[in-house]
Amino acid sequence: MVWIIGCNGMLGSEVCRTLSEKNIDFTGTDSNVSILDYSALENFAGGKDISFIVNCAAYTAVDKAESEVEKARALNADGPKNIARLAKKLACPLIHISTDYVFDGSASSPISEDSPIKPIGAYGLTKAEGEKALMAETDDFYILRTAWLYGFDGKNFVYTMIRAMNSHESVKVVSDQRGTPTNCQTLSLVISKIIEDRMSKKHEVPNGIYHVTDEGETTWFDFTREIKKQALEAGILVNEDCVVNPCSTSEYPTPAKRPAYSVLDKSKIQRTLGFKLPEWQESLRKFINSPLFDKKRIE
Repeated sequence: MVWIIGCNGMLGSEVCRTLSEKNIDFTGTDSNVSILDYSALENFAGGKDISFIVNCAAYTAVDKAESEVEKARALNADGPKNIARLAKKLACPLIHISTDYVFDGSASSPISEDSPIKPIGAYGLTKAEGEKALMAETDDFYILRTAWLYGFDGKNFVYTMIRAMNSHESVKVVSDQRGTPTNCQTLSLVISKIIEDRMSKKHEVPNGIYHVTDEGETTWFDFTREIKKQALEAGILVNEDCVVNPCSTSEYPTPAKRPAYSVLDKSKIQRTLGFKLPEWQESLRKFINSPLFDKKRIE
């Protein structure tokens, strides 16, 4: 049985949906079993045949993390340490989700897994601490670093921008940060493929750190323009006259500094799994045109 921790979050709910579609037996927990309480985790696992753990729980409020460092550290570092300790005791593999924010954004070409980490904000720092804490507790792990996630459940950039374009004459979006938008479905399919390959023993899936996003790269500004284009085609953008304007990071100050460049090199995961990742535009189209797209979130 696969245990999904953080099953009610944007990614966790997508992982549950994917495993259900693939008829993989799973159980899920969220706030009902605190990752900060090792005994609670241990008690939940007791008597269950847990063969895999997927940790989707995290503190993801990037800006609030600057003023809530200890809260972010608890969920992003202390919690994963507890989960890894239990995974070691249960002798089962652990998949843990990390982020492009462990890098400082100074790169100019796709970043590989062995590039030095150098977070520039509290969120990235606590996620980097979580990676280290996890690796200190267990050897049987898969750390999947991802970026610019959006999904059907919960707030995300796609819903936010369509709603903003539907209600404003213009929107201003940062044009000097480069990365890769990533549909939660892409990451969920990679997670399920790792689980399937490990459980079926089709071929070896070496432990370690992997980068997983959709393919390609763009800016938040160009991402928004593509969202507008596809939303118009899908008939869900009623205000076609909304103008999307670019702005610099300095014109849109936030409490947390964002990496200027965080495109991740995905060749390792694709080579390992024989899994071709989709282009980000293709994944966006799949998202916008899905029956799971929640139109109430763009009103």
